[in-house]
Amino acid sequence: MIARSWSARTTPALSSAYLHHFEQAVQPQLQSIDGFLGATVSTRAVSGAVEILVTTYWASPAAIDAFAGADSEAAVVAAEAAALLTDFDKRVRHYEVAVAQFPTTAGHTTK
Repeated sequence: MIARSWSARTTPALSSAYLHHFEQAVQPQLQSIDGFLGATVSTRAVSGAVEILVTTYWASPAAIDAFAGADSEAAVVAAEAAALLTDFDKRVRHYEVAVAQFPTTAGHTTK
């Protein structure tokens, strides 16, 4: 399994809008890609801003290529998402997942 990590920053006022965008626009797109295994979105307050860490999980490099295209380390950020962010990584990081354990949360989204 491969983890694809990307981070961004936004204002406290826009953080909920970004999370809504991720749930309504990004997740359905990701779920339609063969080899997509799941995603997490984590947030933390930092000096009057909100840092967002998005990690998606993939079965193979080919699955990532189906999502990201030829430059698999280029961030994929729709204009609608970029409008909600004050800054974001232009490049992503890929990691081989060495150990993973997730609690059973079928059908549950934590906010």
